[in-house]
Amino acid sequence: MVAERLTRAFWPFWTVLFVTLAPLMLGWQDVFPLEAVWGFSVLVVIGLAVTAFIGVRAFRWPHKNEALARVDATLPGRPIATLADSQAIGTGDPASEAVWRAHQSRMAERTKDARMVDPDLRVSARDPFGLRYIALLFFLVALMFGSVWRVGSVSTMTPGAGQTAAAGPVWEGWIEPPPYTGKPSLYLADIPAGPLSVPQGSTVTLRLYGDVGSLTVAETVSGRTGEVGSASEAQQSFQVTKNGTLAINGPGGAQWQITMIPDQPPTVDLTGPVEADAKGEMSQPFQAMDDHGVTSGTATIALDLAAVDRRYGLTIDPDPRDPLVLDLPMPFNGDRSDFEEKLIEDLSEHPFANLPVTITLNVTDAAGLTGATPREQMVLPGRRFFQPLAKAVIEQRRDLLWSKSNAPEIVSVLKAISNRPDDIFTNNTTYLRLRVAIRQLEAAIPVNLSDEVQTDVAKALWDLAIQLEDGTLADARERLRRAQERLAEAMRNGASDQEIADLMQELRDAIDAYTQMLAEQSQPPENQTDQPQSSDNSMQVTRDQIQALMDRIQQLMEEGNMAEAQQLMDQLNQLMENLQVTQGQGQGDGPQTPGQQSMQDLQNTLRDQQGLSDQAFRDLQDRFNPPQSGQQPGQPGQDGQPQPGQQQPGQQGQNGQQQPGQQPGQQGQDGQQGQGLGQGDNNEGGQQGDQGTGGEGQQQSLADRQQALRQELQRQQNQLPSLDGDAGAAARRSLDRAESAMNGAEQALRDGNLADAIDKQADAMDALREGIRSMGEALAQNQTDQSGQGQQQGDANGRVEPSRRDPLGRQIGNTGQYGSDENLLQGQDVYRRAEELLNELRRRSAEQDRPQVERDYLRRLLNQF
Repeated sequence: MVAERLTRAFWPFWTVLFVTLAPLMLGWQDVFPLEAVWGFSVLVVIGLAVTAFIGVRAFRWPHKNEALARVDATLPGRPIATLADSQAIGTGDPASEAVWRAHQSRMAERTKDARMVDPDLRVSARDPFGLRYIALLFFLVALMFGSVWRVGSVSTMTPGAGQTAAAGPVWEGWIEPPPYTGKPSLYLADIPAGPLSVPQGSTVTLRLYGDVGSLTVAETVSGRTGEVGSASEAQQSFQVTKNGTLAINGPGGAQWQITMIPDQPPTVDLTGPVEADAKGEMSQPFQAMDDHGVTSGTATIALDLAAVDRRYGLTIDPDPRDPLVLDLPMPFNGDRSDFEEKLIEDLSEHPFANLPVTITLNVTDAAGLTGATPREQMVLPGRRFFQPLAKAVIEQRRDLLWSKSNAPEIVSVLKAISNRPDDIFTNNTTYLRLRVAIRQLEAAIPVNLSDEVQTDVAKALWDLAIQLEDGTLADARERLRRAQERLAEAMRNGASDQEIADLMQELRDAIDAYTQMLAEQSQPPENQTDQPQSSDNSMQVTRDQIQALMDRIQQLMEEGNMAEAQQLMDQLNQLMENLQVTQGQGQGDGPQTPGQQSMQDLQNTLRDQQGLSDQAFRDLQDRFNPPQSGQQPGQPGQDGQPQPGQQQPGQQGQNGQQQPGQQPGQQGQDGQQGQGLGQGDNNEGGQQGDQGTGGEGQQQSLADRQQALRQELQRQQNQLPSLDGDAGAAARRSLDRAESAMNGAEQALRDGNLADAIDKQADAMDALREGIRSMGEALAQNQTDQSGQGQQQGDANGRVEPSRRDPLGRQIGNTGQYGSDENLLQGQDVYRRAEELLNELRRRSAEQDRPQVERDYLRRLLNQF
């Protein structure tokens, strides 16, 4: 009861006391003005006095009877009060007195259960805003971050207290090394006099207190000259630049012999020869060292004119060109005092590429000191071209960047290269791009070739050489790579079902385009019949198998099984990297099914439609760019050769293959007849030989050729195999759209509207591609349905046939799906094994010494479970 009454009476007093001590312990009195401190002190004294007076008045010492009543209130029937009572009525009646004695006996027994009453120290009713807790928190913070001894500094603010402090001289001093050294500051008052080593560039700061002149500073470490302040100034600062002494003269002074630790310049060395990959990207390893760390570095590459083979376009003096300066890669984290890195750059398009150069590496530290390597001679790596035409174009580009004076000769060489375009150009695009570059360069020669035109023409020649070297296959490969990256990102981020479906469709389209480009590049020349045979260890993969693998990936992603979907995605990527397209029937692969034959016929139709569209586009260009004098539009080029993309009518009938527009059995002839059809006659204005497709003696018009393609498509539609399901219906609808678009293109060609005809032909090609894809899906579905449940295909020796293996060479399960239907683990051990794997993943993700990328992957994997 004493504790309760003290708490209730004096909680305002200790609240004010805590609020007073907390700022004093934190040293607020040393920061705020003296007037504010005195004002605060007055408020504190008044607050303490008032709360103490209120507490004294409210406190009453508890009485013994109050304590007994407090204990008696906790017992049933209040037995202590009963024992103190006396019988009021029935005195003298034996029966009544007996009852009263029995009642007191029971109450006496109950008093044996009396226990100490816990004090009730709650004052929430008196402090509804919790001011006591706020004061207590403030005081605890002061205990953690302040000091009780700082309260004593208040005494120095009283009158006369400062005289004692100023009775003797006082000084302070610090030595702060440069921040890049990573060394701590030194407090001179804690360092005994004597030898002291500090880094070069350290800043010395001194503060002198007391009467002016009682303390002075003497130093020989700064090397200061000129106007130097007084030795007795209250605050002095200077840097250590050499060995010497530092002394504080006067009462309580000290002296140190300073030894300066010099900052060594950085060093850099080439640790190996320069390397280059197939695309010309260079990699130059190097090592850099510094006592406190390298901050930056550069690589300077200059032309080594004395080592250049001065022949052909390099005979004349080169145009002035500044050396190439590249930033050296630095470690993102860790110690830079000693590290190894690689300078990786792709300089294939730079004028110095594949020419002798000198390279010099320079590094700088935080102090501004530098180090460099000796000049190293090398040939600057750049992309190498092996296609003859691309190699010639790159050589002319090099000569143009070497000197603008080479421009007339470059124009002549490029004109000579494009003199017979049919012999070297495989399509119209590359030929026209070269002609545009020639005209742009030729037009700029009379008005002095500017830097802008030189750069534009060099860029155009580079792009042309890349296209000649890689062809359009690179674009299809890049599209496939982007689709794979977007799908992988969706797997990591958890995309919705609609996003998964869209990304899978994008991947299917990219794979179709990539395989089509592979097929086109794998086509043999017309007169070449010998093709390399497939290796016995190679594996045949069909479009249907690739499509089924992608369907499985989409199914797993929609089910949320991202780990297995990612594994199948990696397998698909590896499969596409190693993919090679083989020729169809006739290469020893066995007879084709009706569905495969229909697919091949449709692909041939699509290829013929593409060629016809190219010819229509060329004729449209001839309308806006009239041919030279003596040559009619649509006529063959020089020496009777057809222009790139122009198809001779006799070419469709060669090699004994049936062509669009021919009746069955009306195939072209081989050998001499095909050669005769390919020859032109300049004197006859582009007249062809006397034999052509179907025995016709003159070249078909574009409209007739379009009609022949449409009729061929109709024939293929009539011979399509039975295709069930939605995919089969979609294939037929796509082919109907293709036929309708061909009919519109034919009518536009007969009306002379080439622009509309090209649009219709583009629609026809899109519909054909969609029909081919849908037919592949339908054929794959029919093959799965025909396989049945539990069927196993194999030869007499029990071997699994290639058609019963997935694209990765694994046997297809009994249900016709890719993969195995068998459980990898049996019984209850599967749960124990799953728990072990999960614990192992957690353990590895918690290991801080593992690479960050690996730990991020493990955490993403754990998030799936």
